[in-house]
Amino acid sequence: MHGMTRSLRAPLLLLALTLALASAGCGTERAGAPGDDGGKLHATADPTPAPDPRPSVDRSQLEARARYMQSAIELIRVTDLPGFAVAPQSVGVLGDDGFHSVYVTPRGTTQIELAVERGTLTANTCPDTPVDGTGGRVACEKDGAAWYRVSGQLHEYARPEDGHVVRLTARRDTVDRATLRRAASAARPADDAELDALLPRNIPTAPVERGDLPPVGDGAPNNSVPEGASG
Repeated sequence: MHGMTRSLRAPLLLLALTLALASAGCGTERAGAPGDDGGKLHATADPTPAPDPRPSVDRSQLEARARYMQSAIELIRVTDLPGFAVAPQSVGVLGDDGFHSVYVTPRGTTQIELAVERGTLTANTCPDTPVDGTGGRVACEKDGAAWYRVSGQLHEYARPEDGHVVRLTARRDTVDRATLRRAASAARPADDAELDALLPRNIPTAPVERGDLPPVGDGAPNNSVPEGASG
């Protein structure tokens, strides 16, 4: 009996050791989060969002620059279209306080005009509202929230919004309808960083004085003032 006990003791000890090791292994696996490789521990993600790498811009300064350009800041739009970028010299006011810019390819051979003006566009007014501002009847087709409009060599997407219309216009032989539609769908209000890039930077802080005007009254300019004199 004692011999049998001694003969069983070694296998039992081996079994106990195996179970202990297996239990320890399971504990290590449970310590890992679901989906971790092999139960490896990972650092907890920081819930704090990463800071915006773009520098902050003074909103009041942006508004002053927009006023100097004579565009209402809420009407300034941008779009996202791979292969196109804004031509800086094209940025400016349209009409009373609208906005205008032109997106071009690197060589400038392909252009898409972005324009925003106050007003609206309906099924009744669409055919009689020129695409290029010079006249000519327009073929109109409703496409979602926008109108697809064709006149001569030009076509455009015009999207009426709250009291204004956003238009993306291009030549039919250089920009296809699908590309124009993508540009129109991506058009959105410019954020502060985009406004900072679009708006004029060097604005005068005081009215420019003219030396050729008389000091009093509203008489004619004084042409005897030497060229370049400031008064």
